[in-house]
Amino acid sequence: MRKVPFVEDEYYHIYNRGVDKRSIFKDRKDLERFFQSIKEFNSVKPIGSIFENSFNKEKTPEKLVEIVCYCLNPNHFHFVLRQLVENGISEFMKRLGGYTWYFNNRHKRNGALFQGKFKSSHINSNEYLLHVSAYVNLNNRFKGKSHLLSKSSWDEYVGEENDYICNSDIVLGQFKTPKAYKKFALSSLEGILERKELEKELEY
Repeated sequence: MRKVPFVEDEYYHIYNRGVDKRSIFKDRKDLERFFQSIKEFNSVKPIGSIFENSFNKEKTPEKLVEIVCYCLNPNHFHFVLRQLVENGISEFMKRLGGYTWYFNNRHKRNGALFQGKFKSSHINSNEYLLHVSAYVNLNNRFKGKSHLLSKSSWDEYVGEENDYICNSDIVLGQFKTPKAYKKFALSSLEGILERKELEKELEY
């Protein structure tokens, strides 16, 4: 039983990293495969494999979770998710775990890829949601520069991405323009580092 239960319509910061801090993406092909999994496995109806789902004509399936923002880094990832159905987050993350088989098969390795069960933090206030969104969106830039082998929803938020997977309305709807959110997020980085709620997440 998780210390933080997942409740419908609540928001959560979900994160995990590679076992022993090892890479979970070795190249762009790995990164794009994981990103594809995020899009296709977010379905209440089981879809089987990504290959099988390519024949699925249902383009707007009922979703397990609402993705608010995400960041995929070479050895760890972050999501902000809203649970839409009972056990939605757990089921979504379970399906993403199938990426381990793909990674091991492609790179000729065995064993666990991720460091145990994914971690979670309940986002229990609007202020926390706004700051976590900035932290996640900019996580691949946290040490001063963006890593080439990373992908985040930042470009969705500032209008520079065509492949949208996030529902950013809960965040962007609180700002007059995407530019105003961009200013807020960039100015929030130092303050985020000092937030007690993020101490454990910052280890990632």
